[in-house]
Amino acid sequence: MRGVKIVVNLKTISRRVLMSGLFVMALFTTFSTFSGVSAAELKQWALSNTESSLKEQLYPVKDNKFKESSLQPKSLPVIQLEEQSKSQVVESEPVSLEEAIDWSQYPSHTVVATGYTAGYESTGKNPGHPGYGITFSGVEVKRDLYSTIAADPNVYPIGTILFIPGYGYGVVADTGSAIKGNKIDLYYDTVTEVFNEWGKQEVEVYLVKEGDGSLTEEELISMNEDDAVQVFRNQMNH
Repeated sequence: MRGVKIVVNLKTISRRVLMSGLFVMALFTTFSTFSGVSAAELKQWALSNTESSLKEQLYPVKDNKFKESSLQPKSLPVIQLEEQSKSQVVESEPVSLEEAIDWSQYPSHTVVATGYTAGYESTGKNPGHPGYGITFSGVEVKRDLYSTIAADPNVYPIGTILFIPGYGYGVVADTGSAIKGNKIDLYYDTVTEVFNEWGKQEVEVYLVKEGDGSLTEEELISMNEDDAVQVFRNQMNH
């Protein structure tokens, strides 16, 4: 009896499997009829999707944002550092005094500018002379951020501040018998500097401040110690 039951059960199972298979085949046939997709194509589609699903399970990716960032985790910081370093280089490059200020805001005049020294060739005085290196205003000659220059006091009173491109700030502190009208004389420490750095030029100068006819040593020192102009000290021609 037990053997008979097993045979019956096997038959029952076989019948159910056969019925399930026929049911599945009927579904494929019906789907193919209405969709126009063959059973072979449907099988390929099922296999393809099964493979894609398997890949996603083995190599999960959350979203596109994660994909993009994971492809280039180091390239962006390198680019940012390069751009930052470029900007630092540009900012560290010294700007000339001519470029730092809009000189068109000041009145301008065209003058003939020459150079002079405190020596005998310019003043007729030698070291040891009581008046050697002393200007008409009483201050000592100076080549600095604000240098002493000579001008016609009827045009530029003592204490007048001019900006001379290629030379810098000049403070009228001296006069000269040959310095009349539209002429100015720029102080240099040596004759060699006069010839090498200036000579004689026609130049457009800018009137920064008109003087009141006087200039003191303290005022000249204060101008040259002003923090606002110290950045240009290394650009001076010596």
